[in-house]
Amino acid sequence: MRAALCIAAMLSAPAASADPLPPGSIGGGFGVASGTGADAKRLGLGYLLVAQAAWQPMDTSQRMNWAAKWSVVFGTMSYADAARIGSDLLNLKMDLMPGVRIRPGQNLSRYVTLRAGGMFMRTDQVIAPKMTRSFVGAIASIGVDQYLPGWLLSFDLRYSMIGTGPSELGLVVAIAKTGP
Repeated sequence: MRAALCIAAMLSAPAASADPLPPGSIGGGFGVASGTGADAKRLGLGYLLVAQAAWQPMDTSQRMNWAAKWSVVFGTMSYADAARIGSDLLNLKMDLMPGVRIRPGQNLSRYVTLRAGGMFMRTDQVIAPKMTRSFVGAIASIGVDQYLPGWLLSFDLRYSMIGTGPSELGLVVAIAKTGP
């Protein structure tokens, strides 16, 4: 009898619903970057200013879902061998990276991000060995998203121009306003 009452109580209880997370975010950030491999001296070391927007529809019951991030990045690279006019190599990058977000533990406000996509880069001076200022290539990132009330704090490690242009490794910290 007791077991039947417990089963009836479980079946009549309302289902628990998941809390939705804000699917969109828009914001900005800053970072540091360096050329890698053969491009380390060509690109040097510098800082990044970032504007970004993301769409990542999820609710707290999901451990994994898709995400997409669009970024515009302004870079100022110092100590760059490619900077023949002036002391800095200036660049502008635009990228679009679809990917996944994964909740690694029980914290409902922290997610690991894995993204890859395409990017366009334009510099103010030519970069060897291609001796051009415009590049199109691939980009990948791994990061952490932390929700705060009304905001999204993100840390991204980005590797860009995979296989087609000057390679760069950058770390970006951004804060974004979340919303519908």
